[in-house]
Formats: sequence, C-alpha cells, structure tokens
Amino acid sequence: MALDKNQIAQRIAQEVKNGYYVNLGIGIPTLVANYVRNDIEVEFQSENGVLGMGPFPFEGEEDADIINAGKQTITTLPGASFFDSATSFSMIRGKHVDLTILGAMEVADNGDIANWKIPGKMVKGMGGAMDLVASAENIIVAMMHTNKAGQSKLLSTCSLPLTGVGCVKKIVTNLAVLEVTPNGFLLLERAPGVSIEDIKNATEGNLTIPDEVPEMNL
Repeated sequence: MALDKNQIAQRIAQEVKNGYYVNLGIGIPTLVANYVRNDIEVEFQSENGVLGMGPFPFEGEEDADIINAGKQTITTLPGASFFDSATSFSMIRGKHVDLTILGAMEVADNGDIANWKIPGKMVKGMGGAMDLVASAENIIVAMMHTNKAGQSKLLSTCSLPLTGVGCVKKIVTNLAVLEVTPNGFLLLERAPGVSIEDIKNATEGNLTIPDEVPEMNL
C-alpha cells in the first residue's frame, strides 16, 4: 500500500539524528517535526527566521504570529529563537544545518532537483530552496513517486527548471526509499505491500535493485 504524506514524513523522521540542526522545506517536510523521537534533541530551522520549531499546534491553540516558511502556524520548543532573514541565511550558507528536507517536483538519477517552478504557471519566487541546495551537504527529498497523470517524477533528466545540480542524497516517496549513487537510484526500501515491479514501473530514471529489498518499518 502506498504511503500517505504523513507516513512519508514518519519515515524521514527516522533519518533525523540526535543533535542535528534540520531545515524543513514547505509541504510534506513540515510534517517531519511531528514524528521525531522524543528521546533525542533536534533543532528545526525555518528560513523565515525560526530556530526551535516544534510540532504543529492543536486546533484552537494556533498563534497567527508564529509561522514557518510556508506560512503555516507552528509551535516552538523551550529555548526557541527568532531572527531576521539575513541571520537565517547566514546560518544556511555557512553550512550550519546538518540536514535539509525538501519537497520536489522532479529528481534526476544524478541527484539534480527541480522544485521551484513550472513554466507558464504563476510563482512567487524560489524562496530559500536554491540557497539550501547549494549549501547543504545532506539533502533528503520527500515527494510522490508519480504525478497525477501517473508519470514518473524520478527521471534520468529533469524536464523542469533546476533548483540544484547533483545535490540530492536520498529520496523518500509514497512507494520507496532510494539513495542517489553514481549509478543512479538505488532501491533501499519499499512501502508495505508495494511490489518491486510497481516501483520499477513508476521509475523512469536508472534504478538498481538489490537481491533483498525490505519493507519500510514505520
């Protein structure tokens, strides 16, 4: 069975280690803070100037003045701090973020990512995405494996304008966990009940399949 957005975030949360400073992009990545283990210390950063984000607030407990980069209301943990965009991007460009989690429209099997623009559609700008992919050394992408027409979003070459080149390290989709290697996508795990054949059919880029591919442990 393919994962939903919350389950994708739940799987990515397993990649977050104790002591990490983590940037969460808009979309599915913002859900990751809801699933991080309680026994580790993690600082979530948002490029609009927040360090120390917590899970999303319960209904009725929202504070409209405390938001993430996607303009969603958030909670903050004890010790959280707020600062301007210049300080936030100094933190990002200075490589002080250990893990960046982004959404994507397309990812190529060499690690290229396209996540900011579809030609012909209105766009507010690339936001912090280009700074993040240029500065981060550990990038995980959260995305759906195919688009609404059933076409693969894991490609040999991105068709949309690139955000970054050769920067993605790992991808978690609704079907699988994949690592980007010099030989293309390496299948690490599959969603519960999803067959290897399903993943092969949904992946346009070069895909290496080991002899054993375990199901994700959620």
